[in-house]
Amino acid sequence: MDPILVGKAVTTPASGLVQLLPRYGNRHGLVAGATGTGKTVTLMTLAEGFSRIGVPVFLADVKGDVAGLAVAGAPNDKLQARIAEIGIADYKAEGAPTIFWDLYGKLGHPIRTTVSEMGPLLLSRILELNDTQSGVLDIVFKLADDRGLLLLDLEDLRALLNLVADERRDVSTEYGLVSTQSIGAIQRALLRLSQDGAENFFGEPALELADLMRTTHDGRGVIGILAADQLILKPRLYSSFLLWLLSELFEKLPEVGDLDKPKLVFVFDEAHLLFDDAPPALQQRIEQVVRIIRSKGVGVYFCSQFPDDVPDDILGQLGNRVQHALRAFTPRDQKAVRTAAETFVANPALDVAKAIGQLGVGEALCSMLQDKGVPMPVERTLVAPPRCRMGAITDAERAQVRAGSPVGARYDNAVDRDSAAEMLAKKAEAASARADAPPAKTADDDDGGGFGQAVKDAVFGTKRRQGMVESMAKQAARTVGSQVGRQILRGVLGGIFGGRR
Repeated sequence: MDPILVGKAVTTPASGLVQLLPRYGNRHGLVAGATGTGKTVTLMTLAEGFSRIGVPVFLADVKGDVAGLAVAGAPNDKLQARIAEIGIADYKAEGAPTIFWDLYGKLGHPIRTTVSEMGPLLLSRILELNDTQSGVLDIVFKLADDRGLLLLDLEDLRALLNLVADERRDVSTEYGLVSTQSIGAIQRALLRLSQDGAENFFGEPALELADLMRTTHDGRGVIGILAADQLILKPRLYSSFLLWLLSELFEKLPEVGDLDKPKLVFVFDEAHLLFDDAPPALQQRIEQVVRIIRSKGVGVYFCSQFPDDVPDDILGQLGNRVQHALRAFTPRDQKAVRTAAETFVANPALDVAKAIGQLGVGEALCSMLQDKGVPMPVERTLVAPPRCRMGAITDAERAQVRAGSPVGARYDNAVDRDSAAEMLAKKAEAASARADAPPAKTADDDDGGGFGQAVKDAVFGTKRRQGMVESMAKQAARTVGSQVGRQILRGVLGGIFGGRR
């Protein structure tokens, strides 16, 4: 299988072209560099290369220019000069097969998942809950499972929180202490999340992973582009969504070992957002996923400004490296330069720390895994240009791509089936109806009603009024009682007085 062209070696011209071998595409990678140094173009070149060999790609479009992958590029003199310098014989301007996605459903097909699939751990991160509040959320999920209540959207979660509040004593006894303060904090966090537009993200139809792993009839991999220009303004939602997606791939894809090429390449742009303020448990989960997902045939490529944005335990798993320029103006930058230099396999002909600050736009220091998985010595590289447009596309071009999408009919219309909110509402209505219903009739009440019922009430009485029979009986009892009483009294008094005589 043909390798993916990254660029041309400059430090050691005899090395020729710098290429990424498809069989090591699942060993993950890193693209780093300062803003404006060409990271996005490098990502587009790699995405096109994977697509041409039949590997689907999923990446986020943070600035709006990655969408240019869908449209053929326009050759110009500068581009032709770079093509000639690198020696690309088969270059042809073309767009890649593309599907646009958008959590908000505006610039692409909506991506949805259910609250249950997201799970309490990631949802707690999105909601920025503390440990106590996260524990209450765990109880809510457990209660929903035990009672067979579906958690599909945020309305379902709110309904469960109200249920826990109403039954707080019983729930606390069975599952653990639940405070009204914690429930209120979660409700407020859900309100903020709704205001961020997350209502559209939770629901059905949920995303099927197979739709991220499509290939065309001619064998090219489909590139899924997530519109993230607005999503990136909500960093917790952005990073948690991509982490959820990565976790879904990890949990649902079967083990396949090492393949001739990856089954999917997943690109995580602005990678530092994934690790900022991440609790240890979550960071451990990320490390586990990155370490093991390789055996599922998935390659993960992080993109960020500095290599040390990625924790060391994960950085050590990234075999394919592309480092664009870093400007060492501050102590933070100088530390990042040293870190970047130390992560490469040394090349005697290259001072890495010095070269990082001298790289021009479109140049990078590259080290790819070669035969037997051994990383090549770092090379200063002229990065190959992509064949697509290196820039944004028009609304008309985006609409045309969406119109030809194979998944629009499945995801563009939301589905709202009965779940926890609807089920609990029905139970509440049924209970209210029973409370308001009149007393049930007995067999004695069904003997004609009307005049007959009136006669019956007059003779035998009702709950509020005595009937004739009861009244006569009481009068007779009083009469008999009075006569007997008088006779007894007379007898007693007569005995007393008679005894005196």
